[in-house]
Amino acid sequence: MTDNTDIREHDADDVVARVLATEQSRASVTLFGGATSSRAQALQSDADEGGFHDGEQFDREERAALRRVSGLSTELQDVTEVEYRQLRLENVVLIGVYSQGSLQDAENSMRELAALAETAGAVVLDGMLQRRPHPDASTYLGRGKAEELAGIVAALGADTVVADTELAPSQRRALEDVVKVKVIDRTAVILDIFSQHAKSREGKAQVELAQLEYLLPRLRGWGESMSRQAGGQVGGAGAGMGSRGPGETKIELDRRRIHSRMARLRKQIAGFKPAREAKRANRTRHSVPSVAIAGYTNAGKSSLLNRVTKAGVLVENALFATLDATVRRSVTADGRLYTLADTVGFVRNLPHQLVEAFRSTLEEVADSDVILHVVDGSHPDPASQLATVRDVIGEVGARGIPEIVVFNKADLISADDRLVLRGLEPGAIFASARTGEGIDEVLAAIARLLPDPSLEVELVVPYDRGDLISALHERGRVISTEYVEEGTRVTARIMPEYHAAFEPFEVTKTDSATA
Repeated sequence: MTDNTDIREHDADDVVARVLATEQSRASVTLFGGATSSRAQALQSDADEGGFHDGEQFDREERAALRRVSGLSTELQDVTEVEYRQLRLENVVLIGVYSQGSLQDAENSMRELAALAETAGAVVLDGMLQRRPHPDASTYLGRGKAEELAGIVAALGADTVVADTELAPSQRRALEDVVKVKVIDRTAVILDIFSQHAKSREGKAQVELAQLEYLLPRLRGWGESMSRQAGGQVGGAGAGMGSRGPGETKIELDRRRIHSRMARLRKQIAGFKPAREAKRANRTRHSVPSVAIAGYTNAGKSSLLNRVTKAGVLVENALFATLDATVRRSVTADGRLYTLADTVGFVRNLPHQLVEAFRSTLEEVADSDVILHVVDGSHPDPASQLATVRDVIGEVGARGIPEIVVFNKADLISADDRLVLRGLEPGAIFASARTGEGIDEVLAAIARLLPDPSLEVELVVPYDRGDLISALHERGRVISTEYVEEGTRVTARIMPEYHAAFEPFEVTKTDSATA
């Protein structure tokens, strides 16, 4: 470890990077790419068989290149900066605690945790559930189960234990002392996935801020350089002058540097807001309604966007494949323009740090005119997906916005399951982004719920004012068009706020009757 004098010579960003690297070796899945999951292989095989292609997704090749290959192992040669560890595919064991009567929910949550670990680049070897009224305050699992877990870890050769909840720092350390391997929690896995998938500057800044907020209370001292302050009389009486402590300890310096980095990140994220607001104001000024696609992670939101708009957004059968909001334009059957925004997916127990960090991205949902709520109809527990997404929608202030519930992946839903889902959401639409089933019904529902121009006008627009005719098509709904000697005679519906711009060309009722 470098001493305090060396730390002061480093830039704050270097210190933050070092602390992140040190702590993430203990507090997160230590891979920047994951094993190609069986679900991803299945998706690729579907594409090879001539299934629906989601446009030219240039990001897919880049992301695949980052994935690690099973059996490939590299080890750190210099062990002076961080604890000795191997950088390879991690073998993990999952653990969870459930109370009486909630076994089904616990099993579904564990399956989801297994998918999260697989997406982060780990190999899941085993899982353990314990029924307890409350998790143990010391080691999360009870003492006997913790010792049993240590035996399983040793027998399987696992090197990481993942808990299906957010662990307190003291619980993580105590459980590590028992099982003798690294212990992380669900939040650390989700943060690791986000750090892998963030592409834009804003997305990377949001993820780094969430990571720092998570890691700050979990900093640990390493050796004497992070020991507590020595104080005045070091080593007993008579030590005297020249033996006083260095002042701030290394861990205190790191905390201060991290606070400074977090402040800069918050300022940087706030700096992206004017550009977003300018784009949104431009759409508002031109009266372009917006539709936000929201839903659980891996429900097929990006696939649905690609099917409707041919956007070519990255689609992957993995959790949190999309982090950055993607906005595309589309047109209703009667010619009205609107935008479709693909947003980050939700998951149960979504870390609070991520909700706060991605609040700017989730503004697309809060500021939309219609929410297209996509649910994975083939999921074993779609009711929990609905509840989770609606909770987050309420948290970002989007309650009261018209909602269209779409059960996606209809090609994987049996007739009996459709009856169950219909009882869950009677007005829902069954659709499949892969086969195209129900897409027309979804588009019709969007057109029905979009704000409709309420003021009907009859205009005669001179032939040299083609810009007004174009504006009518973009901002209103043209009912009929007729070409007369004076110009283009148009009957259209417009928003009341645009009436002043067209009023000079409006035909009065008397003129209309005379004509």
